[in-house]
Amino acid sequence: MKSQTDRTEPQDNTRKQTAIDAVLTAIQLCEKVQAEMVLTDAIQKPDQSPVTVADFGSQALICKAINEVFPYDTIVAEESAQTLQENAPLLERVADYVNRFSEDTEATTETISEWINNGSGEVGPSFWTLDPIDGTKGFLRHDQYAIALAYIVDGVVQLGVLGCPNLPYHLDATDAERGCLFVAIRGEGTHLYTKTGEFLEQVYISETVHRFAESVESTHGDSEAHANIANVLGITEPPVQMDSQAKYGIVSRGEASLYIRLPNPAYPDYRECIWDHAAGMIVVEEAGGTVTDANGAPLNFLTGKRMHENRGIVATNGKLHQHVLKALSHR
Repeated sequence: MKSQTDRTEPQDNTRKQTAIDAVLTAIQLCEKVQAEMVLTDAIQKPDQSPVTVADFGSQALICKAINEVFPYDTIVAEESAQTLQENAPLLERVADYVNRFSEDTEATTETISEWINNGSGEVGPSFWTLDPIDGTKGFLRHDQYAIALAYIVDGVVQLGVLGCPNLPYHLDATDAERGCLFVAIRGEGTHLYTKTGEFLEQVYISETVHRFAESVESTHGDSEAHANIANVLGITEPPVQMDSQAKYGIVSRGEASLYIRLPNPAYPDYRECIWDHAAGMIVVEEAGGTVTDANGAPLNFLTGKRMHENRGIVATNGKLHQHVLKALSHR
């Protein structure tokens, strides 16, 4: 066991490559689960949201990969192994998939539970935040979902890796190849790769595209308010509706100019989880866009697992941002 006094930090490039490799491996697991999925591979969490074998397997692989290279790093992730430990058949299914994609000799269910629970850290001066599958309902529909991993220092996102296995290389192209990985480093731009890690291009926001993105799930936002804002801005195209932080991805590469997520009127006090936005935020910002809450305040990732000081999300190409905030202030 390495002591704190022996602690050495790998270079930032190692952190970036570790994150990329971990998300690429998790993509492989998620796609295999999706191809072979059976009814019992998805269950309901206490909050009635779905969780699947792929959520747990993705978190296990990513937490394991980070912990091996950065054993002192904190990870704040969405899932916990507690539900699994109460469901032996599901845990066995998770272990089967994790062992297919882990380079280690076959890990026990206890070990895999430990890997998952490595994501039970708390927000601090520096930490990773992980959503092993953002958009689980999209995953279940074989539609859009994302694996979202970010590294945060003093409240500032420094690195974001956003894996979108079902997102086409070009949203509007017919029969476009699918599977994108967005990688953003603070001060170095946003770069797009295939889901096998092949570099495609550096991406940038567009100031000419006039289209907005929103969630498929009506409970995830205020669709009527979103439509009103679009009308004020003169956006006449129908919204791009998709699950997950893939919406940040299409803003970053200029296929949408705006992503709005206002609290659903039925849940006015709802506050967003950090893992649902950290990776997507830096992907948009490093492509030249702007991300704030609905009041124009920076997103605060230091208030815990939820952003208690922020209300809603506004991500734009930058050019539209003040116009959106002005429209929101008049609601």
